[in-house]
Amino acid sequence: MTTAPPKLDAQTVELAPRYGIPLGLVLLSVPLVFLQPWAALALGLFGLFLTLQTVWIRLRFTPESLEVYRSGQLIRSFPYQDWQNWRIFWRPVPVLFYFKEVKSIHFLPIIFDPQALEACLNRRCPRS
Repeated sequence: MTTAPPKLDAQTVELAPRYGIPLGLVLLSVPLVFLQPWAALALGLFGLFLTLQTVWIRLRFTPESLEVYRSGQLIRSFPYQDWQNWRIFWRPVPVLFYFKEVKSIHFLPIIFDPQALEACLNRRCPRS
């Protein structure tokens, strides 16, 4: 079920998009063309895919849940009460966000502001 995004209030935070990783992958694929053309193609296409996802996907931290929007439409909500753990991988350059719910685990590439992500996670769903 999709719905129009609610108005942002003082307690809802929408993370800003960050294009560093997607564009870095695309740029990395350019010199790789001379060494491994097929790997360069795969890496470049993955970078372009992540660039489109960065344009379309938004994460919102509400008081009750993490909401995922695509092109302004709510596609999934993850209530904090169901969360068991979360982690941001590779601190020098955050590339992957992991969180575990009661029934499933999720991995998301860092295509949004990693500092704001961590601040929201610590505020809404602190690790024990």
